[in-house]
Amino acid sequence: MLPLLVAAMAFLAALALAGAIAAAGLAVHWQQGAAAAVTVQVPRPDGLVGRATEGPEQSRLDAVLRVLRASPDVTDARALTPAELSTLLRPWLGVAADNAALPLPAVVAVHLAVGAQTDRLAADLSAVAPGTLTESHGVWVRRLAVLARSLQACAWVALLVVVLVAGSVVMVATRAGLAARREAIEIVHGLGATDGYIAGRFAGRITRLAAIGGLIGAVAALPVLLGLVALAAPFLAGQSTDPMDVLTVGLPIWLALPALPLSAAALGFLTAQATVRNWLRKLP
Repeated sequence: MLPLLVAAMAFLAALALAGAIAAAGLAVHWQQGAAAAVTVQVPRPDGLVGRATEGPEQSRLDAVLRVLRASPDVTDARALTPAELSTLLRPWLGVAADNAALPLPAVVAVHLAVGAQTDRLAADLSAVAPGTLTESHGVWVRRLAVLARSLQACAWVALLVVVLVAGSVVMVATRAGLAARREAIEIVHGLGATDGYIAGRFAGRITRLAAIGGLIGAVAALPVLLGLVALAAPFLAGQSTDPMDVLTVGLPIWLALPALPLSAAALGFLTAQATVRNWLRKLP
């Protein structure tokens, strides 16, 4: 039964490890995206303002877009269309959002360069169009960071519990084997067999069984992980459903998966060695 029990532990370990890796990847992706995104609201977007240099007047929205696109801190700035604004308001206003007669501000989606200073950008926008609001997503970035750290901590705790349970299973199996062969072991030990020799014989068999169980668990976890990675890929690969993008997103998981049989074998060897040596020390 040892290979089957280790296979079950390896399967759970694969899920826990995938959860930890996925949480780390999603955290980096979400934090980078949220930290680089700024929303600019321009009240009375059709109102006219004068240019800083000679030339015709322009709307407040055009003035804000001109400042944004000329700023080295901004990589992209795009005003949302009326249809996109209606989509944003629909969860609160329902179908009335499509025909709302409210004086809505213009909304500009801004992507910042690395190290950009939002305070300086907000001051420049307020200077050309007073009343313009610049809203960063620092609060959401912090919340995402806390959520990601919590998910990672849960995954690592689950992995630790799986390792402890697997070690306990191997220890119980080893002690059962020792109890079944107690008389033979006592005779061989009395004839001069060293503790290392006896422990090595037991550890070798346990290591092989644990490695087989780890391999079975890793193979069983593979289709489940493929499905989970396919679900997570759109969040990391820009809504891509290309199979290569899916495989690339899960690359750290695929690299870690072959380590499961090796880890199971190492755990089986160390646990069996410690269990047998401790049991032999108690012999009369």
